[in-house]
Amino acid sequence: MPRRDPELPEGTDQVVSGAAADGTSSSGGGFVAKAGGDVRDATDKLVSQVRDQVTTLRGQAGERIRCYADDGKGKASDLLDELGGVLGDAARSVDTRLGEDYGEYAHRAADAVSSFAGKVRDKNVDDFFDDAREFVRKSPMVAVGIAAVAGFALIRVLRTGLDDVSGRSGGGAKRKRDEA
Repeated sequence: MPRRDPELPEGTDQVVSGAAADGTSSSGGGFVAKAGGDVRDATDKLVSQVRDQVTTLRGQAGERIRCYADDGKGKASDLLDELGGVLGDAARSVDTRLGEDYGEYAHRAADAVSSFAGKVRDKNVDDFFDDAREFVRKSPMVAVGIAAVAGFALIRVLRTGLDDVSGRSGGGAKRKRDEA
């Protein structure tokens, strides 16, 4: 039989942290489990507490992601507005240099970009997620292809950045050795 701690009540053999003797949660005390089978109840209560914490953390992460997505949406729509303005200026320049027939195409492009910027600004982040889900349902192979190309591009960008960083620190030392 295991050695009993004299501070534990009669009929107990272990202390489970994070639970109270009456079954309620307490911050500092422990749950005194009776050897007869209350250990399972204590375990169930602890599992329930962990699930509640995970649910809370998941909700907080979702809120942060939505905030970042809203910020990104605002920045993207601002950039699209600026691009529309640049295209509009270019269209006016084409009008004066080459004629209105050619400038019409540039004006259409500028209008399309400005219209798209307005749609991005007006949509909710949840609408973007819903559109993406619907696109994946309708065209799963295209979605996989886009994901593969995006992953490839991301890896290339990261490698280029890492090569630049290692080239700056290692390349200078190599040049100094070569000059000596």
